[in-house]
Amino acid sequence: MNVRYYFPVSVAYDSRACYEAATTKPTNHSLSLTLLHHRSLSLPFFQNPNFLTGNTMQRFCSVNGISKNRAMVERLQHFGVITSSKVAEVMETVDRALFVPSGSAPYDDSPMAIGYNATISAPHMHATCLQLLEENLQPGMRALDVGSGTGYLTACFALMVGPRGRAVGVEHIPELVSFAIENIQKSAAATLLKDGSLFVHVGDGREGWPEFAPYDAIHVGAAAPEIPQPLIDQLKPGGRMVIPVGNMFQDLKVVDKNSDGSISIRTETSVRYVPLTSREAQLRGY
Repeated sequence: MNVRYYFPVSVAYDSRACYEAATTKPTNHSLSLTLLHHRSLSLPFFQNPNFLTGNTMQRFCSVNGISKNRAMVERLQHFGVITSSKVAEVMETVDRALFVPSGSAPYDDSPMAIGYNATISAPHMHATCLQLLEENLQPGMRALDVGSGTGYLTACFALMVGPRGRAVGVEHIPELVSFAIENIQKSAAATLLKDGSLFVHVGDGREGWPEFAPYDAIHVGAAAPEIPQPLIDQLKPGGRMVIPVGNMFQDLKVVDKNSDGSISIRTETSVRYVPLTSREAQLRGY
């Protein structure tokens, strides 16, 4: 009989909660069980078989005080969040500190407010999505990052698909697109931006980016009430999309397009993301 062990995780929902998540000292040197809301993930730590259907989500704060990117990755490996050597390699290569606002704690396992009612996801969520998409991020493949924010995950995608592939970020806040390009230019993915295999565009991510479709991998960084049809249409047969779906109650969905064009959908875990919406609604605070 196989038994999986779970530790429930969530991270902050809005800018104020993000600040609290990033600055609150844990009551234990390794754990903080602060009740917050935004995104969740199961970590193999202790058994909690009701987590996926439960309403309580808690935050794992294992990397407070760790100041090095590699140490952050090693910590996520230690707790079973990262099991792929390729994902570990790319997260070590792309320094998270380059993609968060100045003064933030970049290596904490917590989201960071990036302005415009947006956040950069916690490292454990980035790792989870990279692992779910790993087989569709092979050299030469095409990846779309919807709601690319500061550009971190888009840069990771670009390194994984390489110069013969294509990584496209779509973000509807122009200032964040400019910020993402500046960040990428400082990172290990800078040459891919220069040679044209990595792009970041201003646009409504709900419409995807048809110019470079179809995509082997699509990642969506905000919760849609239902899966946008344009994203399904732009997914290549054999491709995979990872997208949070729902309103008050959300699940991280894994969407696979079969060779005949049919769609298979499964639920990975319960999550809490900010909504996938228009630029105007986001700037109003949804």
